[in-house]
Amino acid sequence: MTRARAGSGRVTLVGGGPGAEDLLTLRAVRALESADVVLYDRLAPHATLGTLAPRARLVDVGKRPGHHALPQSEIEALMVGLALEGRHVVRLKGGDPYVLGRGGEEVLACRRAGIPVEVVPGVTSAVAVPSAAGIPLTHRGVSHLFTVISGHAPLDEETLGHLAGLGGTIVILMGVNTLPSLTAGLVRHGLPADLPLAIVERGFQPGQRTTVTDLGGAVAAAARARAVSPAVIVIGEVVGLAHDGDPDARAVVDRAAELGAAGA
Repeated sequence: MTRARAGSGRVTLVGGGPGAEDLLTLRAVRALESADVVLYDRLAPHATLGTLAPRARLVDVGKRPGHHALPQSEIEALMVGLALEGRHVVRLKGGDPYVLGRGGEEVLACRRAGIPVEVVPGVTSAVAVPSAAGIPLTHRGVSHLFTVISGHAPLDEETLGHLAGLGGTIVILMGVNTLPSLTAGLVRHGLPADLPLAIVERGFQPGQRTTVTDLGGAVAAAARARAVSPAVIVIGEVVGLAHDGDPDARAVVDRAAELGAAGA
């Protein structure tokens, strides 16, 4: 590891949560208040950054589908370079920095340069966005575990097989574009085609929308709804718990209650 110059600055990686400003933690707000520069992503809460970070220079480094404002290596170089100039750099990321956010890579870049770095956890979209749609990831008698995966690239057969065999709830981030291969693969490896599935778009943001379907009909339903990123996909019986008055959801709740009573 190289040594930072005397009088160098520091970096704070801040998890901004799913996009709603009021889901920022107090520690995140305090870090922004003291920032000299904020490098922010498109999914981080940035509409009022000028107020949250009143003395900072704001730099949009966000990645969009098919377009990266800056490649990851350049983001890291900019972050380190600004800190070596003696600045407090806040790297504001969507969700939690360590949940499919490349936060580990950015921490390593700082450590290699001898830059002090702190990580401020954020509310991960993997949990928060299903919650915004009223979907509990676990529920007694229905699901006692959940698995979070990246849908950025298609999964290989071995991973699909393991995922299908785990049971519980599956949460996919960045999975709209790979939905066809994902759903077909899970059915191929034994998950039932009628397993409930929800696509939650723009969680905690204007225009939030949930499309409810099943594993076998997900691709067609997504096409009809013209579902786009950012979206979180939830697969499992818990999807039915979000719909008050839906007979299928009522059956899931009743079954959960029966199982819970039997195990009590």
